[in-house]
Amino acid sequence: MTAALQKKICMIGGFSVGKTSLVKRYVQSVFSETYLTTVGVKIDKKTVELPDRTVNLILWDLAGEDDINSFRMTNMRGAAGYVLVADGTRPTTLDVALSLRQRVEADHGPLPFVLLLNKSDLKEQWAIGDAEMAGLRQNGLWVQPSSARTGEGVEDAFKDLAVRASS
Repeated sequence: MTAALQKKICMIGGFSVGKTSLVKRYVQSVFSETYLTTVGVKIDKKTVELPDRTVNLILWDLAGEDDINSFRMTNMRGAAGYVLVADGTRPTTLDVALSLRQRVEADHGPLPFVLLLNKSDLKEQWAIGDAEMAGLRQNGLWVQPSSARTGEGVEDAFKDLAVRASS
């Protein structure tokens, strides 16, 4: 049996978009209403069994930034991929996520990523429409609605990223 691959995956996005909640849902299968601000970096690990290999995802949950200029690109060093997170109820967070993607690509080149539009359980409050999501997909982005509360889209997104980051 071969040793598991270790892959660093960074969670990035604006302030209060649900990065920590998504990691907690994925790693521990739980959701908490309690809001905790991430200060610096919180690191978790999840083992993913793929058909042909085992991948240990080392998840770096980075503190949210609404001012993309204050985001420290050094946290991305060594990452095999990343999860961009935006809050579907706050369209400005999508702008932040897309700007962060541009900065990551400028500094580290193209890396596998997924864009999660979080809080799909609040769909009636969403400000990001299906047409906008379709436009993002047409531009080649891997976009999926997600909910840390219900788990919608979470497992699929991380598994897809594990496949692409370990290829």
